[in-house]
Amino acid sequence: MHPRKKILDSTRLQKQADKYHANRRLVVTTNGCFDLLHAGHYRSLEKTRRMGDVLFVGINSDASVQRLKGPTRPIINQEDRAYQLSCLSFVDWVYIFPEDTPIQFLSIVRPTFHCKGGDYDPHNLPETPIVEQHGGTCCSIPIIDSISTTDIILRCAQVFDRESHETRRQTPSIR
Repeated sequence: MHPRKKILDSTRLQKQADKYHANRRLVVTTNGCFDLLHAGHYRSLEKTRRMGDVLFVGINSDASVQRLKGPTRPIINQEDRAYQLSCLSFVDWVYIFPEDTPIQFLSIVRPTFHCKGGDYDPHNLPETPIVEQHGGTCCSIPIIDSISTTDIILRCAQVFDRESHETRRQTPSIR
């Protein structure tokens, strides 16, 4: 299947979720901004997928990421983030949600398991009540590497500053 076909609108999201539930499949979800995909994301998504038969990934829209992370984020727009995720073999479906929490996404998909990274306490997630209301369980996936998008952005900024300073120092001024 072409990766773009794995990116769902709300109607197709509902139909796919209903199909898996009707066939008594274990439906697994996760969500996040997924801005600047890195090895930590890949490992977490791969482990999450192994928990069930199908993995739905909800990603925050650009407007939602800005509200949560600030006006300079996201680095990668929502269509490209969704496409990158849809290209991964262990991601079955991708949905872009406009809200700041995945509650609406989860109320449609009704996962058996909803997984977040180990830096989240599943008992304190705003989405836990909706997942449990539909008979599901929230769980955390241990973080192997302490990699974060913010750390990557900061490292890139430091490298850019250093290289920019070096270039300015080496460029003769014209008077």
